[in-house]
Amino acid sequence: MRHKQIFVNLPVKDVERSKRFYGAMGYEFNPQFSNEQALSMVISDDIYAMLLVEEFFQTFTPRKISDAHTTTEVLTCLSCESKAQVDELIAKALAAGGTVPRAPQDMGFMYSQAYADPDGHIWELMYMDITQFPGA
Repeated sequence: MRHKQIFVNLPVKDVERSKRFYGAMGYEFNPQFSNEQALSMVISDDIYAMLLVEEFFQTFTPRKISDAHTTTEVLTCLSCESKAQVDELIAKALAAGGTVPRAPQDMGFMYSQAYADPDGHIWELMYMDITQFPGA
């Protein structure tokens, strides 16, 4: 089975704060699916993040919303074109008010770093050169 798109839904405290943060990183938003309760962030032609105000997010689940500053339910990983792009996006996240939860990891064939947005959600960024994979 293959799915065509992914929509990552994340609870946020403030849609406008999220828009400023991700806008500063260079992301665009789909106004058709954005309002005061939701922000549709376009990651690629097939990847979107729906940033939903916590009260609205709660209408989709009977479970308690976790505090992403103290617990981790998911690590969302996005591929990048190069190590330089990974570093560039981390720098943009820091400049926009994000934090770095761990040191970069360089395995030779794969390089990754992560940032946490103002709501504590962790985004992994990685570049992989499969030709450098041991035994490739």
